[in-house]
Amino acid sequence: MKKNISVVWIVCSILLLFLFMNCGKKGSEWGGSITQENGVIVVKNPIEPKYGPKAFSLEEELSIGESESKEEYMFQEITSIAVNEAGDIYVADYKANHIKVFDKDGKYIRTFGRSGQGPGELQFLRTISCTDQNEIVVGGLNRISYFNLEGEFQKSLSMGRQRLLTIDIDSHGNIFGYAINGEKGVYELQKYDPELKYLSAFGSSPLPSVATAGSAKRSMFFSLLRWDIINRDQIVCGYAEEGYILKVIDADGNLVKRIEKKYESLEITQKVIKEQIQEYPEEMRKDLFAPEYYPPFYWMSSDDEGRIYVITYEKPLNNEGHIFDIFDADGVYILRTALKTRPHVIKNNLLYSVEEDEDGFHVVKRYRINWNLQ
Repeated sequence: MKKNISVVWIVCSILLLFLFMNCGKKGSEWGGSITQENGVIVVKNPIEPKYGPKAFSLEEELSIGESESKEEYMFQEITSIAVNEAGDIYVADYKANHIKVFDKDGKYIRTFGRSGQGPGELQFLRTISCTDQNEIVVGGLNRISYFNLEGEFQKSLSMGRQRLLTIDIDSHGNIFGYAINGEKGVYELQKYDPELKYLSAFGSSPLPSVATAGSAKRSMFFSLLRWDIINRDQIVCGYAEEGYILKVIDADGNLVKRIEKKYESLEITQKVIKEQIQEYPEEMRKDLFAPEYYPPFYWMSSDDEGRIYVITYEKPLNNEGHIFDIFDADGVYILRTALKTRPHVIKNNLLYSVEEDEDGFHVVKRYRINWNLQ
């Protein structure tokens, strides 16, 4: 009897040890590190993410803009999407120079804006944002226009010589814009107050002519500084030529976090080079060259919970879309997944994107994100 009890006790002990080791492994399988250097949090991520592909999935909820839809549900060329707290969807149409609004169920509400240079009129729409002040802010060719949520024009700000290429707004109404700084020879991320008074610069990347100084050649895979507003007032940015490094900068311009990730260099094939060169006018093709490897990433965006979504040059097996690396709010590399297109907005676990239907028409899609981080 005692012998049987001893055997049972040994077996139970082994099982408990096994479970304990597995629990410990579950919490440490990430394999990265978080340290602090000179007041900056440094997150170093391994090649493999913390969780497997089953930890993330998308479920399509809504589609707006099929080719056979009524006119109010069709788009010419979508450049940007914004979503307010009620879930209303604002869609900026570059060619039509107007904004179409749909409720959370995809029902058409209204259209506002039109082509022109007068008050409330728009030209060359690039970006649209919903602010904490319940405003719709539209970035166009040479000015920033403000509307209320009902589409009524409020005011406009002339960019003057700034010529901001893209804009976004933080929780205090400050304006972040991507601009060409000819004196420095760079694309520069700049910050302005709500009246468009310059405050500071947050990062930069060389203009093509500067990056290839001394050479008449231009890279087909030229890297730009990528950025997004994160956690309401911080900026996350990265320049791929510096490596797989993301920098988080606070509202005062201080570097507060540096996120690094190991990666395997992806070779650029001759097939890709031949396809890519066709995207350029014939007169430019002789001056193009391709590096041996892709940069580690080419785009990034974030959601309202502080996660960062980084688009890499790697393709899924079906060759549709791209491979995304996802980092949590701490900068930990948690997921690697395939998405068909880059997200325009990720809010309340809903992902909004622009896709093309079978006839090449733009369609707004909304997906519910399902997390299984167990």
